Amino acid sequence: MADVNLLSATDGLTTTRTRRQGCLRAVGITTLILLAAADVLIAGANGKTLWPVLLLLSLGLAAVLRPCARRPAWLTPHLRAAVPAGASLALTAVATTTERVRTLGPGEVAVLQCLLMIAVRTCSPRWAVLCAVLTGGATVVVPLRFHDVIATEDALLFALPLALLTGVSAGLGGCLRSLDHRRAVALAETRRSERLAMAADLHDFVAHHVTGILVQTQMARMMTATEPDRLDPVLAGIEHAATQALDSMRVTVGILRGGPEEAARIQPDENRPVGDLTTLAELVDGFAGPAGPRAELHGDAAVSRNHPHEVQDAAYRVVQEALTNVRRHAADATDVTVALAHAGGTLRVTVRDNGRGGVPLPYAARGGGFGIIGLTERVTALGGTLHTGPRTSHGWEVVAVLPAVRRTD
Repeated sequence: MADVNLLSATDGLTTTRTRRQGCLRAVGITTLILLAAADVLIAGANGKTLWPVLLLLSLGLAAVLRPCARRPAWLTPHLRAAVPAGASLALTAVATTTERVRTLGPGEVAVLQCLLMIAVRTCSPRWAVLCAVLTGGATVVVPLRFHDVIATEDALLFALPLALLTGVSAGLGGCLRSLDHRRAVALAETRRSERLAMAADLHDFVAHHVTGILVQTQMARMMTATEPDRLDPVLAGIEHAATQALDSMRVTVGILRGGPEEAARIQPDENRPVGDLTTLAELVDGFAGPAGPRAELHGDAAVSRNHPHEVQDAAYRVVQEALTNVRRHAADATDVTVALAHAGGTLRVTVRDNGRGGVPLPYAARGGGFGIIGLTERVTALGGTLHTGPRTSHGWEVVAVLPAVRRTD
């Protein structure tokens, strides 16, 4: 239930954030429209020609407010910024020669600053610089429309706050660009981690079952001529392993296609990890099978079944990978022992076999060494240690020491 509660809380935070962003967007749009209306009223009250102002504001508002879903591909961010900025510069140039279009309002400045932030945030670096210079320059030179009305020093005085506003808008666009980049990097890293996790799941579960199918199929082929009456249990084991492989694949594909919510729906028990200590007996019994080597599970009475899920899952993966490697690299093993022990706040998992390294499997089925690498990363991430190597006499052993309590750092 903890995962479900966490998912609900995350959905609630996402909904709240979406509503807040929607309210801010609505306030921004309303403010921009009101400022544009103020420009029209100012021009009309002063007896100026309205169509240049209306054209400029229409281009600017369309560039800023047009939804992304309805925006054609050719309407790129730099084009959206360049056209209204060019229209503003043209209006400034014409206003220096005729008094009929000599007007200025807060709406034009606000639109240009919005376009400046959009260009700096979304354009490529080269286009971002060009658009910033164009829109910023169009804003700063607006006082030149009144060059014959105010002195040059006064024009510069009016241009100074506009230049400061332009710098603030460019800085805000740069900050948003940096945040977008960080978010993209974090998203890419999250996707990479998820792909690695999916690869680990495929290796741990599907490869385990498929290796079992291959070994039992080879055994069935040998028994066809010598002991045909004992084939049924072997074929039943193959059927069971194939079913488990398909189930594991279905869960993995569900995660890939539908995300964590789909995985939670597919799993029969949300409170239980994919593998835990309670399923080790089933795993060991399934490994032995009707014609496999003798496999035993020895559990210390002090071993608790209430260890953290990540510790139980790691212990399960250690045993699973070790048993898979016995099938791959020690097919002549006749005795496999899995032992669990609890001492000093740690869970010790040991898997030993008495094989001598017989490898009757095809080369493609022997694995590429990624299982031990993945296990080492998984165990060390929990603060544990993993040892693999030959035994004193003959055979192989895998020993994992895991912390029995959840780490708080």
